[in-house]
Amino acid sequence: MQFISRRKKFNTNPQAELYGLPLQFYGQPPLENISLNEFETFAVERLKLLKTTENLGVSYVKQSDQYTNKMESELRNLNFPYRSDADDRKVVQGPTEYEKRRKDHISHFILRLAYCQTEDLRRWFIQQEVDLFRHRFNDLQAPQKLEFLHRNNLQYDTTSVEEKTALKRELLNSSNTVSGITVEGQDFYKVPFQDALDLVRTRKVYLKAGYVYIPHQDIVTIVLNDFRTRLSKALALTARSLPAVHSDERLQPLLNHLSHAYVGQDYSIQKNVGKISLEQIDSLSGKSYPLCMRQLHQALRENHHLRHGGRMQYGLFLKGIGLSLEQALQFWRSEFVRGKVDADKFDKAYAYSIRHMFGKEGKRTDYTPYSCMKVILSNAPSQGDHHGCPFRHSDPELMKQKLQFYKVSPSGISQILELVKGMHYQLACQKYFELTHNIEDSNFSLSHPNQYFVESQRILGGGKDIKRETDTPKRPQENSVAKGSTAARETSANASQDLPEMQEDLDSFFQDA
Repeated sequence: MQFISRRKKFNTNPQAELYGLPLQFYGQPPLENISLNEFETFAVERLKLLKTTENLGVSYVKQSDQYTNKMESELRNLNFPYRSDADDRKVVQGPTEYEKRRKDHISHFILRLAYCQTEDLRRWFIQQEVDLFRHRFNDLQAPQKLEFLHRNNLQYDTTSVEEKTALKRELLNSSNTVSGITVEGQDFYKVPFQDALDLVRTRKVYLKAGYVYIPHQDIVTIVLNDFRTRLSKALALTARSLPAVHSDERLQPLLNHLSHAYVGQDYSIQKNVGKISLEQIDSLSGKSYPLCMRQLHQALRENHHLRHGGRMQYGLFLKGIGLSLEQALQFWRSEFVRGKVDADKFDKAYAYSIRHMFGKEGKRTDYTPYSCMKVILSNAPSQGDHHGCPFRHSDPELMKQKLQFYKVSPSGISQILELVKGMHYQLACQKYFELTHNIEDSNFSLSHPNQYFVESQRILGGGKDIKRETDTPKRPQENSVAKGSTAARETSANASQDLPEMQEDLDSFFQDA
């Protein structure tokens, strides 16, 4: 895979120029060839990092000590740049740090290709990249911050000693100076007020003659606004080039699946087959099902039928909580026969797809339950459908009525609807979990309907539940990342004859997305 740039080449070493600091605005795309194996590995590991960034932003106060420590740990574990150094020019010469910065640079541009496709994907990607950027910028040493500003043409002038002295009282009263640091002991940047509207709006800076005076620790706000604007424009430009990228049959399936990829626990491994009986399903649906599955179960009981999207979403969920193939066939047959489908028609038209879910037909693929991202972002329901995410796809008034029917308190409904309004659908579901289980803090970041079920059973069972064993093997993605996919190892950039084999391998790699 070759990234092409129209940027003019200078006599300086482009790598040294790009990786001179552990942080950048990602203005220049990569200029080198990489293998498909590396492309795939970098993409999945950055996706894990952004998912963790999202989870930490929900679980902890941003920039708190706990948040910072957790973020550093994750950056270290995934081998991304995580600590600045006063003599950074020497650090980048080391092969380890150089590879970290190279990986950070390339992986960002790979995910741009995957997350530029829709407005929802762009919004999510920008938010996580901005949060990650904020953490890393705050970790820079003061000289590194100045160098970063100058390198990216943010030529904000520091206020002279004379001007600071003349405005000492105003600067002290308007700025949240760090404890123990005087006005004379820190830099203030003189910035056009239109570049710092957030700080002006919250009255955190002194405004005079069209300029604001920003203390050194608050300059991150200006940098973040610039980074967000640049990234938003870059994603829009990237979206225009997608047809050319999708013409490469090696990359198109990988990029399409990356935006829906799930990198959490694997709920396909059937260690709990038989622990759920058919007689338990109605009871479990009322106390341990997430709202999406509760809605599907209720629709099935009322209509004795679900369309294909609903059967796939609910059927794989039931498989994940422990329903065996024989139980699944019995469950669906008994329900459909109560409607307009006789037993013979069920065996001819529907039994095959159920066996297919369990890997007994077709390619013999052992399909995994849908993750929250898959449910939210793919195959939106139409009229007559009952699949999808209720928080994402339901009318707010209908959602309110549904929550009232399920006896959620008025204050709880307001909290959920506020999260839905902000398009935080998984957080809304997590709040629903907390309200229906009478707990203050769920202590986990919800990303999968089967995770909801497992955590519910853990709480209701006092720890004695059907939760998957802690030695659950890594997901297919992680195994592929560790070993490299067969296609990536064996296929060079121009080895088109191996394409069918690679296509099947990538499908398997992301089949749980």
